[in-house]
Amino acid sequence: MSIIHRENYTQQAVAVLVDAEALAADTTPAAVDLQGYDACSILISVGVGGITFSGTNKVEFVLTHSDDDSTYANVADVDMIGVSSISGGIIHSLEAAHAAATTTLYGYRGGKRYLKLLADFSGTHGTATPMSATAIKAGAHVA
Repeated sequence: MSIIHRENYTQQAVAVLVDAEALAADTTPAAVDLQGYDACSILISVGVGGITFSGTNKVEFVLTHSDDDSTYANVADVDMIGVSSISGGIIHSLEAAHAAATTTLYGYRGGKRYLKLLADFSGTHGTATPMSATAIKAGAHVA
């Protein structure tokens, strides 16, 4: 008889990609180390827009990855699940009115050890927008 194991607490870890706060300017991305895990998901949460986003006044979330935490390259379609037509590493963008809070989940399937996510602000952002991003590392090699 097999035992169904439903908890995954011991198989996962989280790391901050973008601190939870109201932002009106670019973030300084911190590296997340995926060593010791088989999978990673990216969770991006955005509150009500501080401004009305447009093609000029926007926020683009740019995901990069690296083998050595020194040389980073933009992710491409082949590296991600839940997003397509990636250009310049942009996996999520705010380019239209954002009247309600949202949370979006993407899967990273690239083979690199390190990830960084930049919240890249363009245009004028007179009022900040609350946001955060988290890396959910899964499939721990050691529980």
